[in-house]
Amino acid sequence: MSKKPNKTAVYTLNFWEKIQYALVFSFVYCLSLLPLRVLYILTGGIYLLAYRLIGYRTDVVRKNIRDSFPDKSEKERKQIEKDFYHFLADYIAETIKLMTMSKKEMARRMTVSNYELIGEAEAKGQTVAAFLGHYCNWEWVTGIAIHFAPASYGSQVYHVMENKVFDKLFLHIRERMGSKCIAMADILRRRIECLRRNQPMVIGYIADQVPFWNNIHYWTNFLNHDTPVLTGAETLTKRFGDRAVYLDLRRVRRGYYHIDVKPLFLDTKDVPDWEITEKYYRELEQTILRQPAFYLWSHNRWKRTREEYNQRLLEKEKSAN
Repeated sequence: MSKKPNKTAVYTLNFWEKIQYALVFSFVYCLSLLPLRVLYILTGGIYLLAYRLIGYRTDVVRKNIRDSFPDKSEKERKQIEKDFYHFLADYIAETIKLMTMSKKEMARRMTVSNYELIGEAEAKGQTVAAFLGHYCNWEWVTGIAIHFAPASYGSQVYHVMENKVFDKLFLHIRERMGSKCIAMADILRRRIECLRRNQPMVIGYIADQVPFWNNIHYWTNFLNHDTPVLTGAETLTKRFGDRAVYLDLRRVRRGYYHIDVKPLFLDTKDVPDWEITEKYYRELEQTILRQPAFYLWSHNRWKRTREEYNQRLLEKEKSAN
């Protein structure tokens, strides 16, 4: 089974990359100064281009929605599809706006309930693992950092992008509200550093991504699919006995969201293997079923099958012998 190397965000831009970054940063910054309602109008063209003209990943989107909701009518599935592409255009507008949005404006547009589940742990010096999915505008979830205790190290785990220019740009956008981005390859080191300083962390894990073949340890039924899932977040959470919560995100209306902090396990040290992951996926599934159009249906989430996985294991065993 092939294994991709771990990536960290430690790199420098060369001269031409710095020029590119300055141009892209300036363009996005100027766009972000526009009112959000104007950005919605501009990105509305993306809906027409991506959905109506190009058909961006419509084959993946349709298959994912069809297989996830076999009991829905064709008309209902088509409506979810259309609403998803409308939302994808809004997501782009809102992410651009995040470049210059104030913390006061973010607090108005992204409200939070039951934050005490995180605040209690912070007050005790405990670290909190906050699980969420690619649902609604997950970029705006960084706004929860506004509520973090001053002594806490707010952070979110992220995948380093192939393009260094855009990686640096998104790092800037995602860290504006006060939390830090930590590359997956760096999370253990950063966790240990905070432990040595007796500093609590709040770590955001978007844990609904596709694991590499060599990193598949657990499967669950998710949206009517036999699904391989990432378990690294659970492993790290249990290793340090961190409190695990789920960020239940909903779209209140266009440009407004609400996070309901829900407990997964308040004490994770002795939780049986995969129970954190299983409970997280059950919560995420309920979130998606409530407002299905706001999940990232364009992601090829179910490209790995158990049949192929078993075949790869068999081939690996044969080559070892």
